[in-house]
Amino acid sequence: MNPISLLQAAAAPTMKDGLLQMVPFLLIFVVFYFVLLAPMRKQQKKTKEMLAQLKKGDRVMTSGGIYGTVAQVEDQIVWVKLADTLKVKMAKSAITSVVNEAEAGKEAVGPA
Repeated sequence: MNPISLLQAAAAPTMKDGLLQMVPFLLIFVVFYFVLLAPMRKQQKKTKEMLAQLKKGDRVMTSGGIYGTVAQVEDQIVWVKLADTLKVKMAKSAITSVVNEAEAGKEAVGPA
């Protein structure tokens, strides 16, 4: 055999070698899915359900950190009452959480 044909035979990878080289990349994608994507989807679903169940009288916190009470809920708009005479019109997506009564009590007292 001549040296060129030996180099060509040695350099040609087999199908098994190609699959073994792809295994680490596949493992990275699987770990990426379970560590990042699955929890993110779960959180998005939880937020979407919370916004769908939003009703008048709920104590909420906005993405800006402002606490208020829902005065009116429309399709994609929420009117939030901040004070007795102040209502703010905002996007429903700006509501980050519904505040329960225990958290509302802490908020009214203020920082220690």
